[in-house]
Amino acid sequence: MKEATLSAAPGSTSGKQQAADHPYVGMWVTADNYIRHELRPDGRYDEARGRRRSAYQGRYWIVGDHIGYVDDTGFTADGDFRDGVLYHAGMVLYREER
Repeated sequence: MKEATLSAAPGSTSGKQQAADHPYVGMWVTADNYIRHELRPDGRYDEARGRRRSAYQGRYWIVGDHIGYVDDTGFTADGDFRDGVLYHAGMVLYREER
């Protein structure tokens, strides 16, 4: 099982850092490119929606193929990676080619 904690989960004492080459770090986008979801190697994310850059920002953590989020206002969400696709909050995001 892949395990990475890129940012400690709420209530967690884990401080493990994962290298920037973790398979899930990078840009994830919807098929229409409207939502652009950047998972940064420092455990932070930045989500753009349409022309609105940085619509949502916060931290995330990954355990196996599950991702948890808490944005800077305290809102929480989660998602799962399956077969190279990120399923998050009713959205389907694909890895953007580098």
